[in-house]
Amino acid sequence: MNEENTALVESIAESVAASVAESVAESAMGISEDQESSSSPAGTKARLGGNAESSGVETNNGVGAETASSANETTQNTQAQTAQASSTQAQTAPTPSSQAQTPAVKTSGAGFAGTHGALHLDGTKLVDQNGDPIQHYGMSTHGLAWFPDYVNYDGFQTLRDDWNTNCVRLAMYPHEYGGYCTGGDQNNLKSLVRTGVDAATDLGMYVIIDWHVMQEQDPNVYKEQAKSFFQEMSSTYADHTNVLYEICNEPNGSTSWSSVKSYAEEVIPVIRANDPDAIIIVGTPTWCQDIDKAKADPLDFDNVMYALHFYAGTHKDVLWNRLDSCVQNGLPVFISEFGMCDASGNGANDFNSTENWFNVIERYNLSFCCWNLANKNESSSVISPSCSKTSGWSENELSEAGKWIRNYFRNK
Repeated sequence: MNEENTALVESIAESVAASVAESVAESAMGISEDQESSSSPAGTKARLGGNAESSGVETNNGVGAETASSANETTQNTQAQTAQASSTQAQTAPTPSSQAQTPAVKTSGAGFAGTHGALHLDGTKLVDQNGDPIQHYGMSTHGLAWFPDYVNYDGFQTLRDDWNTNCVRLAMYPHEYGGYCTGGDQNNLKSLVRTGVDAATDLGMYVIIDWHVMQEQDPNVYKEQAKSFFQEMSSTYADHTNVLYEICNEPNGSTSWSSVKSYAEEVIPVIRANDPDAIIIVGTPTWCQDIDKAKADPLDFDNVMYALHFYAGTHKDVLWNRLDSCVQNGLPVFISEFGMCDASGNGANDFNSTENWFNVIERYNLSFCCWNLANKNESSSVISPSCSKTSGWSENELSEAGKWIRNYFRNK
């Protein structure tokens, strides 16, 4: 080939490369703008119809008894397109390695959660984005597979506006009937979690995604499934500052703290890879009573809290003295579940004992969630069994426990 033809070919090649690079860059920019637009909280009220029926019973021998689906798929597809565009751009028109990368922008949502934003720990204290102490208090759902209808925007709005709560906990069982790892509809269960997170986000509430370990006793039984689940959830909500992760509800039986700790040491890094600073709650042995074991050998991660659960009809001064001692000695505790009745989730309510518990809770400004938001015919459910409504409950549609805890919330 002569020199004139060689120059012509090189000129054409350079022109084509420049044109491709410019087109890819414009496409990637458009995708980035679409991502930013889709990161805002969903505005549609998520509702589920029908009446809930209990398909299982939580047996607590020691302590306690799609709308976002398509959006998630769109986000994942967008991320894949962005990655592909970036790869193509790198091949056609490499950028200097010193070019600044745009950090991911987190959303704080609206209302209470929007005001307080991202959380972190200051010693034993849970604090907001300004470093001010914050207390979460609200309701835990019952098992999502059994009482799905209570995961709805209007019900959460009732909890926020009428009950004066700022947090909701989404309890998803891995093991029991309809459980995530025992034949339950995983896609439906994840959709319920997304519905709950979206509703809470729209309402400016904090929300806990709870892997509700119970009858399997040791969280390591479904460790790989938990890792996969929390990888997906933390990837989906990496830009949310109102989402907390509870990675094992109530280890029990002969499960030791060392076993729980080894589980946590594998699951926490999965979440941290997507969300480096989210609050993570870790359950403790004996149905979340052995917080002293965690105090003696804590996990080596930031922003980790340890769960204590109590049922006031059963657990008295021994356990609240343990709580007092552990907090005084530097253990960050989150009471992610409690009830006014006995440890079975049933029996008589002991409101005097509950008040003694709240003396300790309020002394340290601890966060807490009450078990449970359902109309199951047991003492710990806050809705009367005769009430089929899933939102807008009047006082006479509440159980004895429901009336008491609603009044407590409203007076905070």
